[in-house]
Order: sequence, then C-alpha cells, then structure tokens
Amino acid sequence: MTRRLVITTTALMLLASTPAFAHLNPAEHGSLSAGLSHPFSGADHILAMVGVGLWAALLGGRAIWAVPAAFLIAMMIGFAAALAGTPLPFVEPTIAASVVILGLLALVALQVPTYVGMAVVGFFALFHGYAHGGELGGAGALPFMAGFVLATAMLHGIGVAIGLGAARFGGAFVTRLAGGLTALGGLWLFAGM
Repeated sequence: MTRRLVITTTALMLLASTPAFAHLNPAEHGSLSAGLSHPFSGADHILAMVGVGLWAALLGGRAIWAVPAAFLIAMMIGFAAALAGTPLPFVEPTIAASVVILGLLALVALQVPTYVGMAVVGFFALFHGYAHGGELGGAGALPFMAGFVLATAMLHGIGVAIGLGAARFGGAFVTRLAGGLTALGGLWLFAGM
C-alpha cells in the first residue's frame, strides 16, 4: 500500500512539474537587475565564483585581490567575444569543469605564483563571460555586464571572506572543506549534463 502511494505521488509530481530554467531572460527582467541576479540563478555560477575567492584566500598576499580581478577582466572579454559572435567551443562543459577544478584547487590548497592563479581563473572566466553574452537577449549589453560583474565580485568576496575568516579561527581546514564541497557540486553538475 505504502509503495503504491509513493509511486503514485511521485508520478503525479513529475507530471505536474514544469522545467526549471537556470538563467533569467534579461529582455524580460531589465538589463541591470538581470545582470545582478544572473550569477545567483545557477549553481554553476555560484560555486565557481565562490571557488575563485576560496582559492585566492588560500594563495594569500596580493592573490587575494589579483586572482578575482583577473577573473572579472577575462569574464568581460569572454562576454565581448560572445557579443561579437566569435565561436567558443565546449562552453557549458568547461564551465562545469571550472567548478570541479576550482574546488579541487581550494581543497588541496595548491600554492602557485599569483600570475599562474590569475591565468588559471582567467581561462575559465572567458567561458563564464561567453555564456553571459550568449544569454543576453534583447537587453542592453553594458548595464547587463555591469550587473553580472558586480554580482560576481560579491560572490568572489564571499569566497575570500570564508577563506580569511576560517584562517583566523583555526587554519585552512574550513576553506579546504568548502573547496571539496565545491568540487563535489561540480561533479553533480557534470552528472546532470
């Protein structure tokens, strides 16, 4: 009896559900507000952006600001490339891979020179920015870009704050754990592709 109820309830829920859309349509939501909300509309964006901040905090020194800044700059370049119609293959798989890799970099607390960290995150940022540009729709490009750059910087700041806060209270364990959870989230994204 219970098994039949579970099966029936599950079937009804599946039939009644509507597809989830991970990204907002900027043409419908206003370009600046859509840009601000866009990075918060998908787990891939949130995890990758926080992962950048976590790893930057673990790198320390000037990497705390330089690594996230490199991400923001390269993301704007990727956005411009999408608007220009420049082809970029494997955008979604690379974005999912970025979540796993950035999480793993934080998990193992890989120490590299700041410029290497900037190059690594910059590579992934091109794909994130390209995806933003591909989803622009009919909204104004500059207000949309300003919004998602600000939101991305906030998410980087959250990752840095977690990393620096954890370092004050007992070392990098919490930051590394957050990196591991980020990597697991990225694997979950791959499983859903």
